[in-house]
Amino acid sequence: MMNNEKALNLLGLATRAGKMISGEELVLQSVRSKKAKLVIISTDASDNTRKKLLDKCAYYQVPCITRFTHGELSHAIGKDRKSCAIQDTGFATKLQELIQS
Repeated sequence: MMNNEKALNLLGLATRAGKMISGEELVLQSVRSKKAKLVIISTDASDNTRKKLLDKCAYYQVPCITRFTHGELSHAIGKDRKSCAIQDTGFATKLQELIQS
C-alpha cells in the first residue's frame, strides 16, 4: 500500500474520531484559534482559497499539505471538501510522517 493511500485512510480515521474539521471557513477558524495542527488543501482548490489558507497557516505557523486532489480528499473524509484541518497532534504527526517518507 502506498503512503498516499495510508495517509488518506488516516484522514478517514481522524474524521471518524472527531479530530478533523473541514470546509474553508471552519479551517480558517481552527487555524486562528490555534486548534489546527495540520491543514490539508486539495491540489485543485481555487487559487484564492489556496492563497488564503496558505497565508493564514504561514502566519500562525501551522503545517500545510497540498498533496491530494479534491476527489481523494472528499472520498477519504466522506464529505465534498477541498480543505480540512486535523485538530489532534497524534494524527497530524503520523500524517506528516507518512507523507514525508
